[in-house]
Amino acid sequence: MAFLRKRWVILMAVILVFGVPGAWLLARDSGTEDSSVVARVRRGEFKVTVTTSGELRAPRSVKMTAPPNAQQANQHQMKIVTIVPEGTIVKEGDLVAELDRTNLATRMNDVNIALTKATAVAEQAMLDSTLNLSKAREDIKTLELGLEEKRLAKEQAVYEAPTVRRQAEIDLEKAQRALVQSRMDYKTKTEQAQAKMREVGADVQRQQNILKTATDVMQGFTIRAPGAGMVIYERDWSGKKKTAGSQVNVWDGGTVATLPDLSQMESITYINEIDVRRVVVSQPVTITLDSDPTKKLIGKVTSVANVGEQRPNSDAKVFEVKVEITGTDTTLRPGMTTGNTILTDQATNVLAVPIEALNREEGVSFVYKQAGSGAIKQEVEVGIFNDDEVVITRGLEDDDRVLLTSPPDRERLTIQRLPGSKAGTPETGAGGDTAVGKVTIPPATGTPAPNGAGRTPAAPPKPS
Repeated sequence: MAFLRKRWVILMAVILVFGVPGAWLLARDSGTEDSSVVARVRRGEFKVTVTTSGELRAPRSVKMTAPPNAQQANQHQMKIVTIVPEGTIVKEGDLVAELDRTNLATRMNDVNIALTKATAVAEQAMLDSTLNLSKAREDIKTLELGLEEKRLAKEQAVYEAPTVRRQAEIDLEKAQRALVQSRMDYKTKTEQAQAKMREVGADVQRQQNILKTATDVMQGFTIRAPGAGMVIYERDWSGKKKTAGSQVNVWDGGTVATLPDLSQMESITYINEIDVRRVVVSQPVTITLDSDPTKKLIGKVTSVANVGEQRPNSDAKVFEVKVEITGTDTTLRPGMTTGNTILTDQATNVLAVPIEALNREEGVSFVYKQAGSGAIKQEVEVGIFNDDEVVITRGLEDDDRVLLTSPPDRERLTIQRLPGSKAGTPETGAGGDTAVGKVTIPPATGTPAPNGAGRTPAAPPKPS
């Protein structure tokens, strides 16, 4: 009894000084099994998942924007002066935001001055035209009277000498030609006056249209709700929410805020370029909320971006993935943070071991399988894997135990090969590989069956 008590005292001291690995070296002689070093082969369902965080968003929403014709009023950037708090429930016609009118007011003042000048020019042109045409009409009347005089003179010269008669005829012809020319000039002057009035009138109309557009835009600077809903702030190109003091640009649509349709929600997430290769449309997703970790939602992948992007404050390239949430939940709100677990592959009734138990030597995958008080170096064939475990398709049986760390006598052990195995041979392209250590598993390439249904592979053959 004194010896056993002393042994346990030593064991506890080793745990305090060296931790669990040192204690295991003493504890293993007592016949106890340490689960941190030895693991039992597990049979059952196996899932491969990609876990990432996301943010809820309503795929359908009504946008509340700056006036669509703001650019016609020379307003390309507008500042939000006031806006209701995000999450405010509004009714149709309720005030949502006000935009800064300073620049537009200055613009309208300039347009008013230009309109006044154009109107004055139009009035002056009209007066000039009236005066010129009045004078032209008076000239025509004078020429008509002169023509009548020349006609009478010709009639009176009938009994005069031939030279006098001829002179009278010439004078009459000149009077007739002068009258015809004067009438043609009057017509030309009328057309000139009309063209001038059209020109100045067009300028007046243009200034009036600009003023009307500016007035309409000014009225549109008061943003009202087009319908009932919850106000959600819009994000700019950098991902920041547009609040009071933010700029609204016509180039990005001029959206100030949105009224989302909360009956259908989706989670927007970004996955790195390594994991995105395993994500495809229609894969099932389990969704949790950071605000309520106890609630679990079901969804599916609806979109995987083909082109990567770099998010703000990050050097890694990621791909946007959209996850549609199945059903309706009235507690969901845009902007909530979610945890998304995407099921990329799965299998049922398979054997699996911790991924730490898998090793590789000269192109051959193996584990250290516990055998009595020692261990053997057993070749295995592997299947799909996840972050924690790997499927063993051949080489192990139910209730086998494997070591998670290499045994002290590993150098003396030889690999127990599987019947018919060609791993490590030149045909497999792995010949000459003398590296020894933990296996680097290639990315999984399987995809789940439709609707997330698992597959049930044939039971792995038992080694002879």
